[in-house]
Parts: sequence; structure tokens; C-alpha cells
Amino acid sequence: MPENQASNHLTEVAFETLDLLPAVQAGVAKAGFTYCTPIQALTLPLALRGQDVAGQAQTGTGKTAAFLLVIFQRLLEKQPGEPGRHPRALVLAPTRELALQIHKDALLLGGDTGLRFGLAYGGIDYEKQRTELEQGVDILIGTPGRIIDYFKQNVFNLKQIDVMVLDEADRMFDLGFIKDIRYVLRRLPPRDQRQSLMFSATLGQRVLELAYEHMNEPELLKVKTDRVTADLVQQSVYYPANKEKLPLLVKLLRGIEQDVKGGGRVMVFANTRVATDRVERTLNANGIHAAAMSGQVPQKKRQTLLKRFHDGEIPVLVATDVAARGLHIPDVTQVINFDLPQDAEDYVHRIGRTARLGARGEAISFACENYAFHLPEIEQYIGYAIPVEYADAESLPEIKRAPPAPKREHRGGGRGRSSRGGGSGGQRKPAGGGQAASGDRPPRQRRRRKPKAAASE
Repeated sequence: MPENQASNHLTEVAFETLDLLPAVQAGVAKAGFTYCTPIQALTLPLALRGQDVAGQAQTGTGKTAAFLLVIFQRLLEKQPGEPGRHPRALVLAPTRELALQIHKDALLLGGDTGLRFGLAYGGIDYEKQRTELEQGVDILIGTPGRIIDYFKQNVFNLKQIDVMVLDEADRMFDLGFIKDIRYVLRRLPPRDQRQSLMFSATLGQRVLELAYEHMNEPELLKVKTDRVTADLVQQSVYYPANKEKLPLLVKLLRGIEQDVKGGGRVMVFANTRVATDRVERTLNANGIHAAAMSGQVPQKKRQTLLKRFHDGEIPVLVATDVAARGLHIPDVTQVINFDLPQDAEDYVHRIGRTARLGARGEAISFACENYAFHLPEIEQYIGYAIPVEYADAESLPEIKRAPPAPKREHRGGGRGRSSRGGGSGGQRKPAGGGQAASGDRPPRQRRRRKPKAAASE
């Protein structure tokens, strides 16, 4: 959650006019918020009166703060005499990283409310999470699979849910979680006995059908914009040969070294784990401090890497699309698509890591021999052609080759435990969608791979 919001990204609706309870208003002040973003100005007046809302806005526009403030206000207005064991609000997120980000924002905005926050996501601390949830929480934030897992074990029930939030609903469909989502929603109180909020970067037909099925006459709210991408992102595309990509990347990063030294951060996106590893090793061999993150990186290490990147210890983060959504990292000045994404929406979410909440940013893409054919689809989706930049091959630097990748330790043991399963006892299959308990990867990624399979996301 940023400490301030740029004035050119705000409306004239001040938070102090929303009649928030003092404890909620204190969190707003602590976060440094004064005026609402467009999606907040649209949704908060209605949602604070109890109206169900389905909101659409570009990534990085304050949707998380909008639904958290509604939750805090509603739960405090109906505060029970004694804290109970079972959650009163539920926030469903498609990925571990987004769940962690929402929890972090909740701690900042809700620090004066006295409400208890719980996390449930796969890949880490299964028994620790279970113990904390058994002690009781007011607001449960998590991924669908792990929440279903604990629910089926009677760690908590969902009969007291007063506010339900579905975040990044379109991503839920993309990752194949719709059966799990329906499983959870059907175990909540009737839709006219709770408030439901849905937020997403896009509200397609599938998402709207879900809204009308499980929400109580939701108000559809969309932030009007002529562009799918943020206006403050300066975009460009290069057409390098495959062998020119790494030298061009090194040249560009050396050129923006001053931004990095000034506290800026750069995110480099590649399509596969193999590519992220190779880019990371090459950058470090050429004097550019970088770290790689993909779905193959253990959850604890991913959290550590994100914290170090957030704190500025690592200026360049090389990642797959595991980092394309749900993360708010301040001062990301540049996003570089080392590989063009194979899905146009992923392009929008990748470059949405910069120019957040009114800041300016730059997005540079490489349309190489392998992925250039995805560019027309991307340009059609965003509605305009991306300006082309040129780099003379002779101007590219001679770079040091990356050292060989370290050999990965082979984990034998047949049907032994998997870090993908989310903790104790290996894989679990929730009744909703038949997915593993971690609830943050599509089913196709849970199939056992053959030894020689390509290491892609």
C-alpha cells in the first residue's frame, strides 16, 4: 500500500466525507490517503450502505483498499460482544502472492480496528496456519483450495460470513478455479443475508454470470477509460534477434542504472522458468544485481525475494507471470518483457506493475523470433500500436556468458510429499474443483511431469 496517491490519479471525493468510523478513518490516515481513486469513489458510497458491488478498474487503482474499508466498517458496526472462532468476512484471491498482499494491506488499514486477520494459502506452514485459524479470526483471506481444505476439516465454518469478497475474478476463471469458487459460495449464508463484493480488471460474460448467480442484485461499476493500459505508462517495443536479446537487455539496464540507484526498481518478465534462470545468471555475470522468481521457487524463498525487492536490496527482479498480478511494489520504474506474453491480458497486467496509483513508468517489450507473432493480438487488445524503438546490433555490448546453471537436487521417493501440496500430508483434493490444497495454480500445473518435460510455467 503506497504512502500517498498522486493527485492526477484522484477524484474530488475525500475519505473524510464518507462517514467512516474513527477506527477505520485512522487506518486511512495512517496509509496517507486523502482523496479517493476513481474506483473507490464509485464503489465506497454504495458499498458502505450495504449494496452489493461488482467493480471493474485497471490494475493498481485501489480496489483492495475499497473492499477492505467496507469490510472493516460493516464488521465494526455489527461487532459481537465476544470474539468468535469463525470468520465473519471472507476474501478469496487467485494466488498466494495476492492473498499475502491483501493481508499486508489489511494490517495497515485495519491496525486500529481490533479485528483479527487470518491467512490460508498453500505451499507453506500448513499446521501453523491451521492453529492460528483454530484460535479464531474475524477476516479470512486466502486461496480457494486451502480454504476448502481447512473447511472440510472443520477448522472453521462459513455460516457467519457477513461480507464476501471475490478479488481478481477474471483470473479465477483463467486458473480454472470456478468449481472451487462455487463450492465455497454455496456454503455461505444466503446472498440476501450477506454483502458480496467482486473486483476485477475485467468483467467478462463469465464473471457477470457468476455475479448474478451468487450476489444480491449487484451494482455494476466501471471506471471509464479510453485505454486498457494505464495512461502514464510509456510503452515501446524492440525487434531483436534471439541472440541479441540478452545484450540488448544488459544495455537497457545499464542505461537506466541511474533510476535504479535512485531507488527505482525494474521487473523483467520471461515466459518460462528456464528463461528467468538464464536471464538472472547473465545479468549477475555482467554486474547487474538480479534475482529470479517463478512458480518453481519455494514459497518461503519467494516471500523473501519479494521483500528484498520491495526494500530495494534487489534492484532487478526477473519473473514469470507469477508476479504479474496482485503485487503492489512501490517505485517500479520499468517493466521489461524479455519475452512477449502469449496472452494479451497478461501484457496489460505485466505493465501494470509500473505506473501504479498515478506514478509514471516505462514498459519495454522484445518482439523476438519466438514471440513476435503475439504482438498483433496484444495491440488489437489494447487498441493501438506500440511505438517501435531500434537498437543497432553493432551498438550492443559484448557480454559475459552466464555460468552454468547449478544442478538441481533430484527428489526421489515416488509418492512422497510435494511442496505443491501445501503442507502436511501431501496433496489434498477439495470437493469443489478437485484441485490441490494450495489453490493458486491451474490444474494443468498439478499433473506429474515426465522427467524430460520443458520447465515452463
